[in-house]
Amino acid sequence: MPTNIPTTDRVVTVCFAPGTDADWFSASEIVNDLMAANGTPARRYHVRHRKLIGWITRWFGYFLLDAARKFGAITLAAGGRKGRLDLNGTAAKAANEARLRYRAFCNHIAATTRPARTWEDFLAQHHADPAKVSLAEARRRFENQPRVLAMLGYAGAYTFDPYELAVYQADEATYVNLHWRIALVGDALITTDGRLMEPASPSMADRLRFLNDATRYLRSLRSAARLCAVVIS
Repeated sequence: MPTNIPTTDRVVTVCFAPGTDADWFSASEIVNDLMAANGTPARRYHVRHRKLIGWITRWFGYFLLDAARKFGAITLAAGGRKGRLDLNGTAAKAANEARLRYRAFCNHIAATTRPARTWEDFLAQHHADPAKVSLAEARRRFENQPRVLAMLGYAGAYTFDPYELAVYQADEATYVNLHWRIALVGDALITTDGRLMEPASPSMADRLRFLNDATRYLRSLRSAARLCAVVIS
């Protein structure tokens, strides 16, 4: 769920080649080595249940990591064999939720407020002259805009993250595409050969570039490859 302030929690997707050790301990070691951080499993992926045989496999957690159950059947997992994870279903659910949230933003926020300057604009002011514009001051100026205040003050069924204002003010497709990609790869991805993929900067444009590259990489993996989603702080 998006938050109303920048969060330090990040989700890292660790990828393993087929036939390699792919348990939670191995994933945590890789994250610690590359990012000097400790984490916990993140149950993000829906689990795939094939027709016919799915009535049997839905009860068994083989080839899955940290699986969650509902009424005894496995529904979510922090990772596992790519072929057992329902990546399309995971992306579709995130896309649908993002679409509804964006349309609520249009009805309740965009229709009643003027466009606002994005967080990236104020962050650039801070980086240009930190002595003049502290990070706290940059955040105060950003959040004091009427549209951002409306997003923060909204008390309906959705939470609008003002730090995603750049994509809210782009269009629905951009906002939806951002969130279904986040659902698949999170904030960073570690490839099977130990390469760390992450945004080149905090800007939304660089974040979208990273998500496009990471999603393409994820799709290129064989079904026997393993994935593990890790939350780090």
